[in-house]
Parts: sequence; structure tokens; C-alpha cells
Amino acid sequence: MNNSIVKPASRKLGAPRLLIVGCGDVGMRLLALLRGRFRIFAVTSQAARRDEIRAAGAIPIVADLDQPATLGRLARLANYVVHLAPPQANGDTDLRTRHLAAILPEGVRLVYVSTTGVYGDCRGAWLDETRPVRPQNARARRRVDAETVLRQWARRSGSQLAILRAPGIYAADRLPLERLRKGTPALIEADDVHTNHIHADDLARIVMTALWRMAPQRVYHAVDDSNMRMGDYFDAVADGYGLPRPPRLPRAQLSQEVSPMLLSFMSESRRLHNARLKNELGVRLAHPDVASFLAGARQR
Repeated sequence: MNNSIVKPASRKLGAPRLLIVGCGDVGMRLLALLRGRFRIFAVTSQAARRDEIRAAGAIPIVADLDQPATLGRLARLANYVVHLAPPQANGDTDLRTRHLAAILPEGVRLVYVSTTGVYGDCRGAWLDETRPVRPQNARARRRVDAETVLRQWARRSGSQLAILRAPGIYAADRLPLERLRKGTPALIEADDVHTNHIHADDLARIVMTALWRMAPQRVYHAVDDSNMRMGDYFDAVADGYGLPRPPRLPRAQLSQEVSPMLLSFMSESRRLHNARLKNELGVRLAHPDVASFLAGARQR
């Protein structure tokens, strides 16, 4: 991607202000791309991370989306907001996003990273962003709730919102190596599901681009060009890192071997088009697919 689309800004107090809510791995990658272009405030619920965030170029703010009373200082702090925080672990509504939306001001440009899980199982069909959502578990229903809450907030406040639906995020330090070492089984080909992927660096770049180029209230698939079944993904990673390929089991047998959460990820099959990402946002992926990334990893 051509990073020149982001206009340099001074480090002075008059620089545009950006608030990153949920400054985990992708947030830190985004921070590295945007420091010097914004005056960045990064929210963390862990006070011990303040020095790490400050060293990366942001002003740390300790606040907890589970405790609305701690969020008042975020109001009117920035005109640009990136919401990366996941929902809480239970329930059908995303209380964290509701708490955040309650204090956000008018006229903000906000990018929210959601999940492709909002579509549920599509039996391997190809989807674009016009596909109606059909969440099939509480985790996905919380994400749909967050998207709905933010859409309502954006309309009410006259703000601009981009929703990025991201799939499984990978990077050199975000691969299923431990799973492979444990020999956790995968599905046989007849039962296997199609999966979607995005490299963490590319996701950070997509967020950066959406801040500037978003169409208001627009959904984008933040996915790469991979067209893989889940078992093939595990095989490719195993081959790339010299590990044994996982054993394959029929779904009925595998359901007795893995956790319910892992089984839920192995029960939804879909393939997502990314033409809107490329044509509207102008994104050029540094890692077009998993295979090219693994080929580069083998060369290193």
C-alpha cells in the first residue's frame, strides 16, 4: 500500500488527535504507522502497560470499558477514533461498545474492527458486503450488536463510521504452531470448512487507510486473497515450519476431541470478496495470501 495517502502531521499539540480503544497487537502495529502523523491517545485497562505504550509514541490512558465511570476522560478527546476492543465474554449485547458510544462526541471519524463471524455458516458460498448478517453464536451476536449500536450513534451524532469485518488474523507470532505441536486434529476434507485470513500488518494498514478514505457508514471486508480450507491452512503452516501435519478426523469424531469454542470455529464455512477494500479504499496488500507469507517465512 502507498502510505502517502496519510498526510504527515506535526507532533505539536495542534496535530490531529487519534484515540485508539483497545491497544493490543493490531493497535500497536497501527500506532507504529501513525505516530508523528497524529497526537495519539491509547486506551488500556492495564496500568502496567503505560510505559510500553508511551515508548511506542502514544499517550496512555488507563480506562476500563467494563466500568463506564472511568470513560469520562475520553469524551471529546479526539476527532479520530479506532475501536479495536473486543466485546465482553458473555451475553448477546456488547456492553463495552454501548459504554463507549454513550460518551463519544459529534462529528467523529470512527473505524470499528468487527468480525466476519457475523455472517454465520454460509456453506462455503462467496459473499460481498451486501450479504445479510446471520450470527449463529453469542460471540457473533455481540459483534452484530456493536455494529448496530455504532451505526445508530453515527446517524444520531453526524459522525462517519467504517466497519471492517476481519477474519482470522495471522502474523509470524500469530500462527497455530502450538496447536500443531500438540497434534490437535483437523477435519477430513469432506467435512472441512472454508476460512478467511488477514495478516496483522495488513489489517493495521487497512484501518489507517479507512480513517482517511472511508465512505460514511460503509462496511468493508478486511480479508486477503486466500482461498483455503481450514485443514489446508494448518497443513501449509506445518509444512512451512517443519512440523507434522495434523491428523484428520470426521466431524462427529472431532467434536469429541476439541473444545466447544474451537468446534464453533470449525462449523462455519464462507469465502469473502474483497473488491470493495481494493477498489474503494485503494488497499494493496503486503501479504496477498497465506501461501505467499509462508513462502517468505521459509526463505528467511
